[in-house]
Amino acid sequence: MFSFKRNTEAPPTETSWLSKLKKGLQRTRAQFTESLANLVLGKKVVDPALLEELETRLLLADVGVAATQQIIDDLTARVKRNQLADGAALFAALREDLMAILTPANPPAAGTLPKPWTILMVGVNGAGKTTTIGKLAHYFQGQGKNILLAAGDTFRAAAVEQLQAWGERNKIAVVTQGAGADSAAVIYDALQAAFARGYDILLADTAGRLHTQQHLLEELKKVKRVMQKIDPNAPNETWLVLDAGIGQNALMQVRQFHQALGLTGLVLTKLDGTAKGGIVFAITKELGLPIRYIGVGEGIEDLRPFVAEEFVDALLGNES
Repeated sequence: MFSFKRNTEAPPTETSWLSKLKKGLQRTRAQFTESLANLVLGKKVVDPALLEELETRLLLADVGVAATQQIIDDLTARVKRNQLADGAALFAALREDLMAILTPANPPAAGTLPKPWTILMVGVNGAGKTTTIGKLAHYFQGQGKNILLAAGDTFRAAAVEQLQAWGERNKIAVVTQGAGADSAAVIYDALQAAFARGYDILLADTAGRLHTQQHLLEELKKVKRVMQKIDPNAPNETWLVLDAGIGQNALMQVRQFHQALGLTGLVLTKLDGTAKGGIVFAITKELGLPIRYIGVGEGIEDLRPFVAEEFVDALLGNES
């Protein structure tokens, strides 16, 4: 049995990750939490003017209109019920509301997974897709899984080389063809090999494309159809890799890819390089897709499963 959740039996590693997550969210926290804390904490009265300013700060932090409205509506209702005596109570209530929005983004616990478990990775150029695949392969390998990689980004020669380098570094097999080969053919061959050789997980790379390039999205649909000639359920997962630094533009990417492909999850990269990490709330509120993994650094260990409570506490600077 394989679980999306991390192995909680390794406290030193967990402590290291939580510290790294908190550090990785430093820029977002400066924009988000410190701004809110300076506004809220120390206030002896919670009034409409304070809530209005809080609403503005949330919007500036890329939390999004829908998520912000949900938070403000709840806080306003609490004020009317005399449940928020001061700024500290308001800040605590804000944490609860942030958790309420993000909890649906927690990946569902997996039961017994098919073998091979096939994951099709998609995204725009520059989101960090190929690097993310290498990090995911390393993570799954650490959970005792036998991994196969498919170099389906045949448009960019460097992507094939990059994936091969990841494979060599971690002793993971990579299925490739010549430059300019048909991506669907590469992934078809990889899926055949995954079944024939008993691999646990197949991670398939694809060429980066803009969400507005409908003809290229059609190519991804073709990849899925070709995979289904071998396994009607393939791919078992289709994950969109998102650069967290693009802020509200991420919403349009998710909408278009989801409409075209039926996404089953998101991977957010580069959270350590942006002050726009609040987009996590906007995406979750609007689209409800699970966030499978988040990246907060360049290192191979810097991509880990998303856990809503960890994220919120790291964002707010709370000690776990």
